[in-house]
Amino acid sequence: MQWSARGEAARDRILAAAAEELAETGDIEVASVARRAGVSAGLPYRYFGTRSGLVSAVVSAFYDRLDDAVTNREFDGETWYDRERARVMAWVGHLYDEPLAPVVLSGLGADADAAGIEMRRLHAAIERGARNIARGQRDGDLPYDRDPELFVAAVLGGVRTAVAVALARTPRPDRARVAAELWAFVAGAADAPGRTS
Repeated sequence: MQWSARGEAARDRILAAAAEELAETGDIEVASVARRAGVSAGLPYRYFGTRSGLVSAVVSAFYDRLDDAVTNREFDGETWYDRERARVMAWVGHLYDEPLAPVVLSGLGADADAAGIEMRRLHAAIERGARNIARGQRDGDLPYDRDPELFVAAVLGGVRTAVAVALARTPRPDRARVAAELWAFVAGAADAPGRTS
């Protein structure tokens, strides 16, 4: 839908306020979001329809940022291992810096629309990752006996869960150590002796 510049600014303020509220409290209450954004209590409903629509917009924006920073990005490197090691490091770094990561990665299962968005984004990441694995196989960097889609699904599930656990700890473990451990997991799953460091 097209909004005026003023309407777009109000929508952006509401979305930012909702993201702040979700990051701070783990939930979104529309009246509280409206107060944070400095708008009337009914305005979030005009732009997002329902509370669930607002949660979905916040979750979509979270995944848009992750896709731009990591998932859809081409990393430099001579081999699949070089490129994917850089991707794992960037992925952990991005999620450590993203205020919503602890909440979104721990799951918003109570909101069916948000869960649907997460599932669609996961399937899209698996599809992109499977193409990436197939490229590594064609280039001779990866063994041919791995099913690219199954490999990526297993790795994404494991890495996502591990980062969620790390972000929930107090104090948080050092991001470089987490990234190194996750890279060792990914390289090991790819059957890459000597490539885990």
